[in-house]
Amino acid sequence: MDEIRRVAVECIGRAVMFGSLAIGCVMIGFSFNPVSAFRSGAFLTLAMALALMWKAMTAGIKNPKHTEVWLYLDEKSRPADGSARRVFGTVLSDVYKLYARIALGVAVGFFLVSLVLMLFGMEGYVPPSDRRLLVP
Repeated sequence: MDEIRRVAVECIGRAVMFGSLAIGCVMIGFSFNPVSAFRSGAFLTLAMALALMWKAMTAGIKNPKHTEVWLYLDEKSRPADGSARRVFGTVLSDVYKLYARIALGVAVGFFLVSLVLMLFGMEGYVPPSDRRLLVP
């Protein structure tokens, strides 16, 4: 079971890392407005947390042979009977829930940063070099 958990943490963690990379790219795209950058990061991270929660809920009914974790396990670590398949689903569900909790915490952090920046007047920020273009 420890081998299944180790491989699941690696596989799911890699998928979450690629999702986080995409979210970071979107946030950099909104870097002209920090409030929008953190708000978009918060919404996208929240969407990732919801996807991870969905995967956690459906991990128990999925055939282990159709998962990436199954491919990385050696023959002796793969579950063979019905009870071992339930253990496999439970381990996958636990790992998905772990990453969903982390993503939810990051999303809340992004929302808080966007709120603080908005309270300090960063909403609608225009760089000083562009302010002369706004005044007739």
